[in-house]
Amino acid sequence: MQYFTLLLFGCLVGMQHALEADHLAAVAALGKQRDSRRALVLRGGAWGLGHTVTLLSICSVLWLFGETISPRMAALLELVVGVMVVLLGANVLLRMRRQRLHVHVHRHATGTRHLHVHAHAGESVSHDESDHEHLHASRGLARALLVGMVHGSAGSAGLLVLAAAAGSVTEALGYVAAFGAGSIVGMAALSFVASYPLRWIERGANWVSTAAFASIGCAAIVIGGHLVGQGLGAL
Repeated sequence: MQYFTLLLFGCLVGMQHALEADHLAAVAALGKQRDSRRALVLRGGAWGLGHTVTLLSICSVLWLFGETISPRMAALLELVVGVMVVLLGANVLLRMRRQRLHVHVHRHATGTRHLHVHAHAGESVSHDESDHEHLHASRGLARALLVGMVHGSAGSAGLLVLAAAAGSVTEALGYVAAFGAGSIVGMAALSFVASYPLRWIERGANWVSTAAFASIGCAAIVIGGHLVGQGLGAL
């Protein structure tokens, strides 16, 4: 019963961990041209899965050899995450500038209707005359998985300390798995909730969607820059 409580605690901590500012900034900055509600939820879940895979891998190896992550290495990993978040934010701003990104509801010839970020780069006709054709082959899951893996590496140091409360390596790994499951559920749920304000943004003027995505890019740069500063200060 005590171990079950520990697992439940790990799951709840994982859900809270998914809501940290740098995680939210990174996932928000992963927005692509096919942002249906399902794509958003899957991308959030992919981030959580990558996060969990890295945590389990690193913690398993360290526990197997009786090692831990030094403060210097933890700072270096935090620095890497910060650089990644800054690059993601900068990429949002660059895509907005180059691809004329905006948000609106698009209707396919089959009658399917959905919300997405759309680009008109290279088109010579006006927005109203555009046929708004686009592909749905990718939802950006591989990229979200990779970003989650990088975040997981930075979070492994703190998780090793929390998991030390478990009585054995097996129980500790169970705690890490519960923590990871919580982060998957937390980020997927947050992505689902975030899809609703995106629909509200779509109903507003075009400047509203432009300002919203510009804010996401700027916020990611600021948060990532803060992490870089912290990492450099700890090295």
